[in-house]
Amino acid sequence: MAHSRRYGKFLALSIVGFLIGCFQQSAEAEEVLITALFKPDPSKPHQNSFENTTLSTGYCAQFPDRCKDEQMFSLRVPITFESNRAITPGYSDPRQGPTFFMPVTWRTLTVFHEATGEPQALRVRISGFGTRVVSPPVLDLVDQDVTLPEAHDLLWGTGWVYAPRPCESSGLSGYGPDSYNFFWKTTTTQGHCTKYARYNVPWLRYEYLDFAYQLVTPDPLKMASGRYNGSISYTVGPESDFDTGHVMVPSSSTLGLNFSLDVQHTLKVDIPPGGNKVELVPEGGWQSWLQNGRKPVRLFRDQTFNISASSRFKMELSCFITGTTDCMIFDQVSGATAPVKMSISLPDGLTDLAGEPVKRKRFYPGAHMAQQFQPAFYVDRAPGVLHFEIDSTYVNSMLQAGRAATYSGSVTVIWDSEV
Repeated sequence: MAHSRRYGKFLALSIVGFLIGCFQQSAEAEEVLITALFKPDPSKPHQNSFENTTLSTGYCAQFPDRCKDEQMFSLRVPITFESNRAITPGYSDPRQGPTFFMPVTWRTLTVFHEATGEPQALRVRISGFGTRVVSPPVLDLVDQDVTLPEAHDLLWGTGWVYAPRPCESSGLSGYGPDSYNFFWKTTTTQGHCTKYARYNVPWLRYEYLDFAYQLVTPDPLKMASGRYNGSISYTVGPESDFDTGHVMVPSSSTLGLNFSLDVQHTLKVDIPPGGNKVELVPEGGWQSWLQNGRKPVRLFRDQTFNISASSRFKMELSCFITGTTDCMIFDQVSGATAPVKMSISLPDGLTDLAGEPVKRKRFYPGAHMAQQFQPAFYVDRAPGVLHFEIDSTYVNSMLQAGRAATYSGSVTVIWDSEV
């Protein structure tokens, strides 16, 4: 046939190249870096997950919409596979031909905070793979007067676009006289996805490895700000994690996935203008006392603030004068003092560590009395309240007819993201 003569020279050169290449297999590891970022988005406060910031290559770079729908990502690595002998028809053992046994089950690794060593669990699975299969011209191999796509089908039973079980076809492929590009998706059922040659194939080569992966990242709201790093290594080759049978020999024996998770939390507190000066007054003001001599039951002030928080934080109270259980204010003339009870109310979405809402929770001075709070979702500029109060027991002694007194003091409230 005319096409046999046309490809004869190409076939001879390819065989020589294979014989040289198969003795140069490298055992060096191929490594990739996978990065993800959590940075709260005020427009999406309930979207509390990492964004994969790794630039996709291979399948997902060509068909991003398909990958987005399935929440998977892909990378292309320069691992090649060369056959170490001819593939002849009639084999029943899948490892004697082109076969793919992938690490499709979820695997867990640990990422560690760069500064503190805090561990977090990350899960990953291989959800797809593909390559460009190169062989001698298929029209020569089947030696029949058929079209090019028919020749591919005759050689392998079906073209490489069709995935053997338990793999699934992506529906996308491309072919030429001596090559076929494909990408298959995996299921969580482990097994060999095998093509069976119907004719003798002198040599076969996979020019690269595309692999798709899915991630289950830790809850960023429970992580400290900073970078977390970790890695997982897959073996490549016969009877390995990435198993391509006994015939197809990889250029690298391991594939390492290095992970870097960047957590950029927000903790911001805005106090309205003048909010740093708190005046304690009776309910309804001072008129009843000034005009009728009626002592108020209590003196108080509710000071609002706006808080944005995406991570656990603590609040600490520091006093200029600390009493037995509360901060004190005093009269500079008489030296008399009075305790100011403090409590806090936080907006919906912020709870204590038991998950309970924070409504008028008592607040005591001292670093050892600091209290921790956590977000259920990203809270953006939501209102909270600091409650200041002097109860009636001390109001009676502070207010004496015919005697002027001015009580003052300072209280520092600390919001701290370093828990």
